Amino acid sequence: MQRIMLRSKLHRVTVTQADLNYEGSCGIDVDLLEAADIKVNEQIELYNVNNGERFATYAIPGKRGSGEISLNGAAARKAQLGDLLIICTYGPMTDAEIETHVPKLVFVDENNKIKSIKK
Repeated sequence: MQRIMLRSKLHRVTVTQADLNYEGSCGIDVDLLEAADIKVNEQIELYNVNNGERFATYAIPGKRGSGEISLNGAAARKAQLGDLLIICTYGPMTDAEIETHVPKLVFVDENNKIKSIKK
């Protein structure tokens, strides 16, 4: 049996851009993608701290070092500029894998710059 477990989390990132007319996805600063081990085109779950919205899309690379968190297409309706999001990835794991698994938790400041990483 496998269970779906938290792999990584970007905690309380701030939405910096929203573009309703883009084809869809969430642009994330490459520094944040790498820190959280999120791959381009990987499914992500987003939780809006400000309004309670919960939705899924996929990650695309934002400009490195920019602090970009951009919501595009339909996702742009789920948050406003300045809203705080929690962005998570999950993956299937066996009970044996769960025993040693530690998710990557990335904490940022108000400019989406990495403050700390817990693994």
